[in-house]
Amino acid sequence: MAEAEPVSVGGIVARIRDRAAAGQRTVSVDDMVAVLGRRSYGPFLFVPGLIGVTPLSGIPMVPAILAVIVAVFAIQIVLGRSHLWLPDILGRRSFDGATVADAMARIEPVAEKLDRWFYGRLPGLTGRHGVRVAALVCVLLAALVPFFEMVPFAGMAPMSAIAAFGLAILVRDGALMLAAILISLTSMAGLVWVLLAAV
Repeated sequence: MAEAEPVSVGGIVARIRDRAAAGQRTVSVDDMVAVLGRRSYGPFLFVPGLIGVTPLSGIPMVPAILAVIVAVFAIQIVLGRSHLWLPDILGRRSFDGATVADAMARIEPVAEKLDRWFYGRLPGLTGRHGVRVAALVCVLLAALVPFFEMVPFAGMAPMSAIAAFGLAILVRDGALMLAAILISLTSMAGLVWVLLAAV
């Protein structure tokens, strides 16, 4: 019998941690997709965004890879695909298993709090159209990640917004969806300010 897909932040984090701690030297993107299932949109935006705000984001090329993964999934969500697909070239990308397990262990307490704080407010904003709009914004944010990377760790700003959109979709919290839009606007405004200051 197939394992049920996760419906909470704690469930997602625990599954990734368990997969990473299962004696594997590396954990591939396909491994993470396998534990999330392919029929729920939220985790596919939330998990890359979440990884993007952990110490893993400090590894060269990781933010860029995460941004491409977000874009691939978000475009499919905009198009309304029911089962999400990932190219093999991205699915084979892997991270050190111990590093992933440690990162997930560190954010588990935060995940538990997120599950308590966010739940079903303004659910109308997380309907089909709201989800597609959120995915479209995530495509834009993912495209901007390389520019944010001009400043060390600045890429955490757009990834935070992407994670917020994914979480909002996962727990159907429209209030969090509005917060994600605010984070996105703030991130973009910050990027514009940095670029103008550099001119």
